[in-house]
Amino acid sequence: MIRFELPSLGADMDEGTLLTWQVKPGDAVHRGQVVAVVDTSKAAVDVEIWHDGVVHELLVQPGEKVPVGTLLATLLAPGEVAATQHVPEPEKVPAAARHAVSPSARKRARELGIDPDAVTGTGAQGSVTLVDIEAAASVTTAQAVGTAAGTTPALTTVPDRQKEMRKAIAAAMSRSKREIPHYYLSETIPMANALAWLQQRNESLPITERILSAVLLLKAVAVALRRTPELNGFYRDGQFQPSSAVHAGVAVSLRGGGLVAPALHDVGDKPLAQLMRELADLVKRARAGSLRSSEMSDPTLTVTNLGDQGVESVFGVIYPPQVALVGFGSVAVRPWVKDGEVRAQPVLCATLAADHRASDGHRGALFLAELRELLQQPQALADASAVPGINQGTPT
Repeated sequence: MIRFELPSLGADMDEGTLLTWQVKPGDAVHRGQVVAVVDTSKAAVDVEIWHDGVVHELLVQPGEKVPVGTLLATLLAPGEVAATQHVPEPEKVPAAARHAVSPSARKRARELGIDPDAVTGTGAQGSVTLVDIEAAASVTTAQAVGTAAGTTPALTTVPDRQKEMRKAIAAAMSRSKREIPHYYLSETIPMANALAWLQQRNESLPITERILSAVLLLKAVAVALRRTPELNGFYRDGQFQPSSAVHAGVAVSLRGGGLVAPALHDVGDKPLAQLMRELADLVKRARAGSLRSSEMSDPTLTVTNLGDQGVESVFGVIYPPQVALVGFGSVAVRPWVKDGEVRAQPVLCATLAADHRASDGHRGALFLAELRELLQQPQALADASAVPGINQGTPT
């Protein structure tokens, strides 16, 4: 029997609300298939299954808020059969019978003195969920207060998602600063070569296919990590666990405020044009609140770029369990010495926040130096469309 539990969809997630199931008992599912939609404090996330099998039982009803790690469903492995030698069909409830009430909703209804059979259910097949009970309690309370005050109460309470998001972000970042021994480094990088190459490349392309400098920076980060693999991975169970691929968490500001950092997968292995398409799609879906669980749960480091906001440099806070965060500010024209002469040169400040438990300042400085050199050779960087696994690099 396969256990399908609510995954952690980021360091700032402790619980989630199941919005809907995309499958039912008896359905065959395959690895990577979206089987449920879960609401976090930041977005509604499509949750994928990472096993092939057949859905056996759905244990949480839509509308229920449960902690990370809660058993949501069970599945039969390929070839496995239930104890009854067949996969049971979901029980059909006669129309005249009382509608279903989830266990947590029934318990909460008892605590609040609410008759769950008098509540209209919004869950699957009209079942009453915890959210329905809480909403009914809010209405009852509002009506009582309104009657006492001689006013007409509002009948619904809209949750403040922005407030919940800020609380979640603050909790995760407080944990990071409390538990992770950060160190910070910065490097000023000349950008004349990179910008000239991008301009020349984009001149022959339609606007929809042009490459942004942000994509070149992401690729440079991924390639630079070949020499410093200790900056790419996770610190778990008291030790560093390196990742063989670079899944860059891209910090995306949301229109209503707050931010998310979903992963752009396998950045080092993809050509710039593909990365540009995937980045544009990722940002669009992040702001629409339509992300996948794999994009939220597996970034191996985070990249934040505030250049378009005019910020000269940004020193970020590491997202646990990651061990590094790379920041980029705006490109600005500054005096720069080249070939013994002072010239006006576009430069960029790159910063690194890293975990001292996994690396030290010498290794961090090596990463930034490699990043600087890669951006002086943009054509070679663009041609590196099939970068070997970073652990095959030769650390120095």
